[in-house]
Amino acid sequence: MIKIDELKIFNEIRTHKPKKICISAPDGLMMYLEDISTRITKEFGIDVFIMGDSCYGSCDTTNFDAKRIGAELAFNIGHTISFEKLGDRTIMIDAFDDISFKGAIEKTINDLKQFKTIGLVTFSQYLHQIEFVKRKLEEKGIRVIIGKGGGQLRDGQIFGCEFYPAFYIRKDVDAFIVLGNSNFHGIGVSLSSGKPTLMIDPHTEEIINLEEVSKDRKKKAILSISKARYAEKFGLVLGLKEGQFDTKKLLSIKKRLEEKGKEVQLIAMREVTSERIAYFKSIDAFIQTSCPRVSIDGYTFKKPVLSAPQAEALLDLLDGKELDEFLVKPHWL
Repeated sequence: MIKIDELKIFNEIRTHKPKKICISAPDGLMMYLEDISTRITKEFGIDVFIMGDSCYGSCDTTNFDAKRIGAELAFNIGHTISFEKLGDRTIMIDAFDDISFKGAIEKTINDLKQFKTIGLVTFSQYLHQIEFVKRKLEEKGIRVIIGKGGGQLRDGQIFGCEFYPAFYIRKDVDAFIVLGNSNFHGIGVSLSSGKPTLMIDPHTEEIINLEEVSKDRKKKAILSISKARYAEKFGLVLGLKEGQFDTKKLLSIKKRLEEKGKEVQLIAMREVTSERIAYFKSIDAFIQTSCPRVSIDGYTFKKPVLSAPQAEALLDLLDGKELDEFLVKPHWL
């Protein structure tokens, strides 16, 4: 069952006494927001805006939109990070799944014993259980390492695009175990570390091997780079979401492409989708610096749409270098 830290929301409102607030959450938690909003309004008599757009992570805060609607506080639910506040008004609110991993460990332990040393990682919903799982696995004779956090990440925590706790211990482990069932996170660990990666699903009590799906994602990422190599006109897409807005990186890529004689069109978008991309008929390939997972997770684009690490690999190819392990990085930003 999902447990949202509503006490923190109510305490922050009591402390700051805002007249208007907004709340956001990923799609899986949106169902809880109406009830929370109703109880806040009843308790404090203030206006509560539910931000109805998709919310993908701490990169997807609503500081700017909160200012536009006059909200003094913005609560981002479900994206645990190493600090509590982003910007001047966004407060991060934890949401944890309290299901036990005990049964899943008992059922999967024989599969895990093939590895002498594992790296243990997880995402926000199960971060509070990582030390418990570590102890249980060590009781079964498996050596477990939890990597140190970095930036926004706590120890053992991974995002879909940042993998510091996995990347920096990859040479010390035989495999990685991801707590929870999320291909989005698990594939990222697999590709960024280059190590066998499995997930333990506490709900089905099954272990999921990500080798084949990770190989497929890598092949498609390489194919997109290969196709873009022959493009003459590129569309460079700037992400307009607050945590994805990176003009410096985009303009650096623009400069290097133009040095190679490529034509460049600058584009700005909040959401990079195949429908929006399709309007740009004369562009041969796209590079987007908003969310790397848009390009790597199997979205259906008719033309190459490269992420930042794919773009770096492409530029190296155009410089006459060999294609390296361009996804084996601590982050894909």
